[in-house]
Amino acid sequence: MSSTASGTTSTSSGTWRNWAGNVTARPVREVTPASVDELSAAVRQAAEDGLRVKAVGTGHSFTAAAATDGVLIRPQLLTGIRRIDREAMTVTVEAGTPLKRLNTALAREGLSLTNMGDIMEQTVSGATSTGTHGTGRESASIAAQIRGLELVTADGSVLTCSENENPEIFAAARIGVGALGIVTAITFAVEPLFLLTAREEPMAFDRVLAEFDELWAENEHFEFYWFPHTGNTNTKRNNRSAGPEKPVPPLSGWFEDEFLSNGVFQVANWVGRAVPATVPTIARISSRALSARTYTDIPYKVFTSPRRVRFVEMEYAVPRAALVDTLRELKAMVDRSPLRVSFPVEVRTAPADDITLSTASGRDSAYVAVHMFKGTPYRAYFTAAERIFTAHEGRPHWGKVHTRDADYLSGVYPRFDEFTALRDRLDPDRRFQNDYLRRVLGP
Repeated sequence: MSSTASGTTSTSSGTWRNWAGNVTARPVREVTPASVDELSAAVRQAAEDGLRVKAVGTGHSFTAAAATDGVLIRPQLLTGIRRIDREAMTVTVEAGTPLKRLNTALAREGLSLTNMGDIMEQTVSGATSTGTHGTGRESASIAAQIRGLELVTADGSVLTCSENENPEIFAAARIGVGALGIVTAITFAVEPLFLLTAREEPMAFDRVLAEFDELWAENEHFEFYWFPHTGNTNTKRNNRSAGPEKPVPPLSGWFEDEFLSNGVFQVANWVGRAVPATVPTIARISSRALSARTYTDIPYKVFTSPRRVRFVEMEYAVPRAALVDTLRELKAMVDRSPLRVSFPVEVRTAPADDITLSTASGRDSAYVAVHMFKGTPYRAYFTAAERIFTAHEGRPHWGKVHTRDADYLSGVYPRFDEFTALRDRLDPDRRFQNDYLRRVLGP
């Protein structure tokens, strides 16, 4: 191992694994740069050595988007807030900063992102580069809240972009899937800290679908979870509130969010994996385990929740108008199949945005996410679900399991060629290439 003044470079002798354990890689070496200059030097050195380069965050992607047999960049020293601009209402943060750290730091400053996903373990660059999102009627993905980007390109130079500076790169690099360069800093739009009131309640699957348009229109953030093998869902509506703050009481929060949603759910999945015939019964019990509740808190405490039970996930964005048909077909497929699915199906929405390869690019979208417990065979379920999603011109989440390639994706992304042309310009030698990018973007 060699070290600079603060960063480290090591010859890798180990195997990198993602969070779910379904992706592995054996890089030639790992670099943990402590500055943008060190990262630039690592990219230039990789070029001299004829090696590919990929940056990896916390490994929360289920695809091999970050896998490499070349140089693996670990960004954990590139963390923290660079500056807060209260006049412009922006915050610039180092790319390796976990979302959890950003959210808590912003809250201390009386600030917040407008919208976020339901977990916050990922780094800001990993989450945005793959299009991580929450749910929202008007507020879109985390990447849609970006106002500026800094990235190291294939020749080791540092490039900045925004709506006013290199706008064509900005349009693409907010969700760049690691193909255009290594993001080193992100400037997000923020707003004064606000309160959200969450209303969670069970609802029949058929009722949710019948009333979906109204539920979407009447709530700033609406989502629901359908439990396969049942006609039951749990719904969640988040809306801004004047207060007062009324968080979930610690004891009931621990009981529902940790004991039931993580502890008991983990055991139920172990049982279901060992004895698949028990899964429908477990699903019926699980779908009734959580009772209705209402609480009011700051955004990240409402939007996000702990996810300790490990799983593998596929998620597709379909046109919002196609959601009800998509879900009816998904339920019919599960009901008539021998599949045993112990994880709920998650449904969220996003408005159209202007990011080149965003799953919501140019169209109002609904997201359908299917999961299987880690260690459980998932391919039959995911293949059948994917057939339904693609029949509705679905766009797969860049960080979640799918089998689509460049031929398919170029047909569902109107600006696909714009992205690949920009990639040809910024990375002509494919320094940031890997097998996943070769499949989804073409060679």
